[in-house]
Amino acid sequence: MRPDARILSAAEMLDRILAGAATEEVLTGWARGNRFAGSGDRAALRDLVFDALRCRGSYTALAGASTPTGRALMIGRAVAAEQPLAELFTGAPHAPAPLDAAETAALAAVDRAAQRAAAPRTDMPGWLLPALDAALGPECGAVLGLMRQRAPVWLRVNLARATRAQAQAALASDGIVTQPDKQVETALEVIENARKIRACTTYLAGLVELQDLSPQAAVAALPLTPGARVLDLCAGGGGKSLAIVARHRGPVLAHDALPARMADLPARAARAGAGVTILPPEHLAASGPFDLVLADVPCSGSGTWRRTPDAKWRLDPAGLADLLALQAAILDTAAALVAPGGTLAYMTCSLLAAENLGQIERFLGRAPGYRLAQARLFTPLGGGDGFFSAHLTREN
Repeated sequence: MRPDARILSAAEMLDRILAGAATEEVLTGWARGNRFAGSGDRAALRDLVFDALRCRGSYTALAGASTPTGRALMIGRAVAAEQPLAELFTGAPHAPAPLDAAETAALAAVDRAAQRAAAPRTDMPGWLLPALDAALGPECGAVLGLMRQRAPVWLRVNLARATRAQAQAALASDGIVTQPDKQVETALEVIENARKIRACTTYLAGLVELQDLSPQAAVAALPLTPGARVLDLCAGGGGKSLAIVARHRGPVLAHDALPARMADLPARAARAGAGVTILPPEHLAASGPFDLVLADVPCSGSGTWRRTPDAKWRLDPAGLADLLALQAAILDTAAALVAPGGTLAYMTCSLLAAENLGQIERFLGRAPGYRLAQARLFTPLGGGDGFFSAHLTREN
């Protein structure tokens, strides 16, 4: 595909996404309907769409538009990248139409320097900015700047199958270049050929799993003693369950209120050589007590909006309030499953204090048998996603 044809296709997909369609469904549907497009075209279109969603506010402003459209976002992206608009908006077959008089006049009225300076805040929903300022303090501007960029790709080395050096060498033989993190012993950052990971021999053999740096660090800090019973209460795909099993000598159970979310866990566990017991919802109440209960709760996902940028534009105050209520209910459920002297580990992939320390403070107000042992907020400044982890100890 020519660059101008890619722009038109991306603009059309963005219009569907802006109208409410799921991003991944739109991208997949386009690929199925355009079999002629090669892997390079699909990757380039994916980048165009995700860049536009990450920078929706600033691209709209740079185009001089009052509301986002697929065409305005592509105009704004070209302006941000200092690409000649006449070479992309050509009017050729399968290319977007040339800019009209109104678009040209709107562009001429834009103060580009001012819009670029404001971009980190423009690219975040305005109603969330006070909460982010409060949560991140003087680091807020730098964090918001990073949230406009593509997230790095991290792998967790399965130490039950290989050392980090062995995994890194195996990945190199697959053509995937990585570099180790200095603090988390299981973490490798992919710096070349990330799109090859899921099909490479090293991944298929269970030596590595895709997992961001921040949750790897949070799992590495969990208090695990030999023989301890561990419950991953909101297991989802089971990434944290597998990370725990790789370093724990004791039973690990995985549960999710929607068991379908764990559908891939048995295959992933088999690939990793890990023993994880799936706990059905009907058995949860009678399954305790546990020495450690991990509750990685549903949340806004604000720490991961580099990866799911459409989500930040869909969250609203009512949706956040619903999430806060659900998190509180899960905390109460988890608390009842912790053995005396045990630990409740609460985690979110959020940067918002209301979902993090605020949620913990409210819980401690209604659960006097617990105390806060430690809490940590990870931000993209550390190399991974935004993530929060707190350890709550149940008194004997």
